[in-house]
Amino acid sequence: MISPAQSNSSSSSNRKIRHIVCLKFKDQASPDQIIEIEQQFPALQQSIPGIESIEWGKNNSTEGLNKGFTHCFVVTFDNEDSRSTYLPHPHHQAFVDILKPLLDDVFVIDYDL
Repeated sequence: MISPAQSNSSSSSNRKIRHIVCLKFKDQASPDQIIEIEQQFPALQQSIPGIESIEWGKNNSTEGLNKGFTHCFVVTFDNEDSRSTYLPHPHHQAFVDILKPLLDDVFVIDYDL
């Protein structure tokens, strides 16, 4: 069986990267604070090079398997270098400083496209 990474013949440094971030907010996080996160996360695309897109949404599954995670953000990077630029970028770090105190938990997974 061929894995998704093996089926793409381009080098891994040239592949797009999908970065999925799922958030579980603390009960104390106010609706206004959550709205601020909903607005600021997608705005990172305007200030950090190499972000191709940012999509997001609130959980609406009826299965009850979200384990308290309410928000999912999907960031697509042009390549691995773009992700490497994003993670320590001052705008991303400033956003993380606002986000962290509001979080009960976070789940992140990345994969090559």
